[in-house]
Amino acid sequence: MDTTQLLVVIIAAVVVLVVLFITILAIRRQRADVFEERLGRYAEASALLALDEEFEREEREKQKKQEKALAKEFDKVLARRGFGEGWKQALARADLKLTVTEYLFLHIAATVGGFALVFLILAPGQLVQALIGAGIGFFIPRLYVNNKMNKRLKDFENQLTDLLGLWVNSLRSGYSVLQALEAISRESPPPTSIEIKRVVQEVQLGIPMEDALDHLLQRLPSADLDLVVTAVNIQREVGGNLAEILEVIGHTIRERIKIKGEIRVLTAQGRITGYLISFLPIGLGLFLWLINRPYMENLVSNRGCGWPMLALGLGMIGIGMTVIQRIVDIDI
Repeated sequence: MDTTQLLVVIIAAVVVLVVLFITILAIRRQRADVFEERLGRYAEASALLALDEEFEREEREKQKKQEKALAKEFDKVLARRGFGEGWKQALARADLKLTVTEYLFLHIAATVGGFALVFLILAPGQLVQALIGAGIGFFIPRLYVNNKMNKRLKDFENQLTDLLGLWVNSLRSGYSVLQALEAISRESPPPTSIEIKRVVQEVQLGIPMEDALDHLLQRLPSADLDLVVTAVNIQREVGGNLAEILEVIGHTIRERIKIKGEIRVLTAQGRITGYLISFLPIGLGLFLWLINRPYMENLVSNRGCGWPMLALGLGMIGIGMTVIQRIVDIDI
């Protein structure tokens, strides 16, 4: 399908949508006229207008309720799927106010947008490049959610030592565990304040403290937070001084963060080397494409040899970058 045929299809689709829109308006207008004619026998003009507005308002509310019910049912069906559960958990960890259905439509919109951008603007009429653009567009929402989720988790881990310090001081001041959590939710910055406030609200609604803390751990899968939650649950079962336990855990977490920082400094050269080796061939290829496009088009246009070489090169770059990241990623 060339560009002309695609434009014809788009224009035809637009015409069909316009005709449907006009038809729907005409049908609704006809229904309104019939309604007014029937009521005109028994009501004055002013009363007729009021009844008409009331009827339309009720119809709109009824339609909205039906649409919301249908959307909720569809969202439940998607959430019960394997990918739907993963999406729902990722959205909760990223603190995005999106349903699974909205996230699915966002993937579809990004995929169609990537295809249209490449097929109509960047590489007109090139179907293979457009499919690649559609694939890239499909992963853009997921990359955004993962980036937001990782950033939020990192911010929480950086605030965890301050959280424990405030928790210890509150307990030593005579607060209960729930009162100390309420003080933390008021005094701490986001995302700590948001997550601790959710824990307090769940406990106030009747959910046990252990389950509320497990929900917190599911939203923020951190090894340090897992240590804190385990200590709190054990203390609630066997007793003991929770303030001293949290103080020891806070000291352990601070030392772990310190060691992680030292390791990150020592492995900085290896990580930069991995990024440089991985992105240098790609950057060089784009540079040659800009300054000498006919030379690079021989590689792209040759599907028998050029495309396998590109695929092999990108695969080896990905494998090399993964290996380097695994080497410099040291668990504490």
